[in-house]
Parts: sequence; C-alpha cells; structure tokens
Amino acid sequence: MKMEIIKKTYKNLFEKVLSGEKKFDVRLGDTKISKGDTIILKEIDNNKKLTGRETKKKVRFILYTKELNYWTQDEVNKFGFLVLQFE
Repeated sequence: MKMEIIKKTYKNLFEKVLSGEKKFDVRLGDTKISKGDTIILKEIDNNKKLTGRETKKKVRFILYTKELNYWTQDEVNKFGFLVLQFE
C-alpha cells in the first residue's frame, strides 16, 4: 500500500521544489519510505513554524545508506558528500 509521508522543509528549499529547480531531497533515514509513496513537504519559516504552504511529490528513487565505502573517512570528514541531480 502506498503511503503519504509528511516532512517539514525550510522556505528557501520549499521554493526551489515549487519552481522545479530542486527535484531531490536529502533526509535522515529515520522514516520508511518506498518508491511510489507521496511525500508531503510542509514549509516552515526560520523559527521552524509552519507557514501553511505545502506541496506533494511522488517518490521515484530512494537510496538508503549508512556509509559509502568509496572514500576514506578523512576524505568524507574534509569534503562531506555531494548530492547531484541529473537532467
């Protein structure tokens, strides 16, 4: 059964989702989400208060990971991870 999952997102990122510029999300993997589920993004302001705006997006791809063993821990600590979206 497909589910709807509610998540909050800051105004600057919410705007990028609405405009279509941002078509990905990076989240803590603390929620069970499956391909085909719907994520409901609720906009929050800088004080973490809901603004009343929301948008729904269908989940098309998921990558759950605790570690990516392609790099050393020193490299990860120095540079972090970069998430890309292809057009």
